[in-house]
Parts: sequence; structure tokens; C-alpha cells
Amino acid sequence: MQPSRLFLAAAAGVAVATVYFAQPLLVTMGTDLGIAPGTVGVFVTVTQLGYAAGLFFLVPLGDLLDRRRLIRLQFMLLATALLLTGLARNAAMLLVGLAAVGALAVVTQSLVAYGASLSAPAERGRTVGAITSGIVLGILLARTVSGIVTDLVGWRAVYLMACVACLVITVCLNGTYQRPSSRLTYGALLRSTVNLWSERSFRESAIRAFFIFGSFSTLWSSIALPLTSRSLSHTEIGAFGLIGAAGALAAGPAGRLADRGRGQLVLLVASVLLATSWLATAHLLVGLAIGAVLLDLAVQAIHVTNQSMIYRPELGSRLIGGYMVFYSLGSGVGAIASTALYERGGWSAVCLLGAAFGAGSLITSVRGSRRSARASRPCESCR
Repeated sequence: MQPSRLFLAAAAGVAVATVYFAQPLLVTMGTDLGIAPGTVGVFVTVTQLGYAAGLFFLVPLGDLLDRRRLIRLQFMLLATALLLTGLARNAAMLLVGLAAVGALAVVTQSLVAYGASLSAPAERGRTVGAITSGIVLGILLARTVSGIVTDLVGWRAVYLMACVACLVITVCLNGTYQRPSSRLTYGALLRSTVNLWSERSFRESAIRAFFIFGSFSTLWSSIALPLTSRSLSHTEIGAFGLIGAAGALAAGPAGRLADRGRGQLVLLVASVLLATSWLATAHLLVGLAIGAVLLDLAVQAIHVTNQSMIYRPELGSRLIGGYMVFYSLGSGVGAIASTALYERGGWSAVCLLGAAFGAGSLITSVRGSRRSARASRPCESCR
């Protein structure tokens, strides 16, 4: 019996949530461990660096090993990393724990590749869209859950509860043995991941991923700073993640449009929306809520379309892992830059940074659309 889309989406949501629990808690965690507010973005950055390392070194194993067994092992190790984080008694121990959480949370991408490999080509976009919806909800609801739990029993309980959830998923995951899709050695798999950069379509999608998640992380890594200054509680700050969860609605339709060959249109429209959403986000508090919804809709539409357009079964795990490295890099840069900018230039400077990332996505999408249009024109000499 194969796992359902709903189960895979839920598992992916739990795994990716572990990366984002800290965002509304940055100030509290920093205060608890003696770290200044202007540098608390390091919690997010070290997690994203761990995530990038996991994407490159762990996700390609899905092409070498049985994905189901690999996913179960990753969830067990992720539970261990969450336990370490929840019990951390100093900054160094916390940073090690968060880096390990980031590296092992890449099981999310293993689930995407696993789900895509189980689907027929005509259903692949829908499956990726369903799992991505779970990922989006996990990312955004992570803030709401962590805020509520922290107000009730403290921030450490957030990680300990996640540890238990990962162990439950490990026990419940079923499915038949899946034969590895590659006969390459592990070293050759890593080299082939690097070689993906030579493909134009992959390169464009990867650069676009860097920009969209740089913009995404700029908002969600720094949002706690202006809201904390307005004396909002952890629960109230986390509620903004619940508002932004509407962005998950874009994943399914975007996947279906990509299946129908309308991916370039989705990329253009969503990139325009991403760049302009910061006009609303600049205005606290109502404008921030509206801008967060628009930004998340745009990011998820682009993200799903990117993955659907470049996916190839024979390169499943390597392709997803290589692409998502740029997601982590963008997220890490957005986190550390936004918190540092807020201390120096306030919320307006953060909004300019987020809009600049959005403009980068738009420029990349316009160039890709023009190239695609030129490639589709009939050859004059062939008529």
C-alpha cells in the first residue's frame, strides 16, 4: 500500500516546520541565551546553511537507496536533532542543534521526489502541488504553533513536541520497496548534481528560487522585530503565519497550469505580484497582513512551477536537492541581511531589500519567457 498524498503532505509539513519554528521566537531565544537582537538572524541562517548542506549531501541518496527506508531514517535522526535543540543550555549547543535540524529537515525534499516518482506523468504536477501545499502550511503554521506553545509552556517545548511528531511519522510511513533510479556511485551523484548548473532551464529556475526565497525569508525572518517592538505576544506574532497560510492555495492551481504547459505565464504573473506585494507590506499592521498573503501566494506559485518544469524522473532526488540548495542560500541571505538592516534602517529598509529580491525574480522570469518565445518560433529557413 502506497502512502497517500495527504500523508506525504502532512509529513513534509511537519519536517519543514522544524526549520521555521524559531522565526517568531528569535528575540525570546536570544534573550534566554544572551544574544543581541541585531544578530538573532544567525539562528535562521545557521539552520538554512545546514539545510543547504543536507540538500547537497543527503537528498541525492534518494537516487542511490530505497527512498522509503531513507525517509524513515531521516525522520529518526531529525527527532534526535530536535531533542538536542530543545535541551540546549547555551548558544553553541543551540546552534549545533539548529544546524542539525536544518540538515535533516531535507527529508521534505525526499518526500517531494518520492511522491513525484510514484505518480503518473499526467498527475505529477498535482502530486508535487499537494505536497508543496503541505510544505507551505508547515512553514507558515510553524510560526503560529510555536508562538502559542511558547506563550503556554516555553520555547523549548516546541522542539520537544516536534521530536515526538517525527517519531510518529517514522512508525506510520509505509509503502513498497522502491528500486534506486541510478547506478552511479555516491561521488558521481554529487558531481552530476553540480553539473546540473550547465543546463539553462535548471540555472534559471535555481536563480529564481534564490530570489523568491530571499524575499520570503526577508519578511518572515524579521517580522518578529517590529511586532515585538509593538508589544505583541508570541501568539499574536505567530498569527501572522496563519494569515499568510492562504499562500498555500496557490500551490495546487500552479501545479495544474504547469501540467498544461502554462508555466511561463505563471512565473511572470507571480513574479510581478511578488515584487509589488512589498508596497503593502511596508505599512504596519493591516498592510503587513495583506502583503504577507500576496507574497506567499506569489512565492508558492513560482516554487511549484519551477519544480514541475524541471523535474525528470531519472534525476529526481538530485534535481530537487540541487534546486533547493538555492532556496536555502536565498533564505539564509534574506534572514541575516533583514535582521541586520532592521537594526540600522528600520522596517522601510527591510521592505526595500524584499522588493529588490522580488525584482530579481521578475527579471529572471522575463528573460526566461523571451528565450522560450524565441525557441518556439518557426525557423524561417525551414519553411
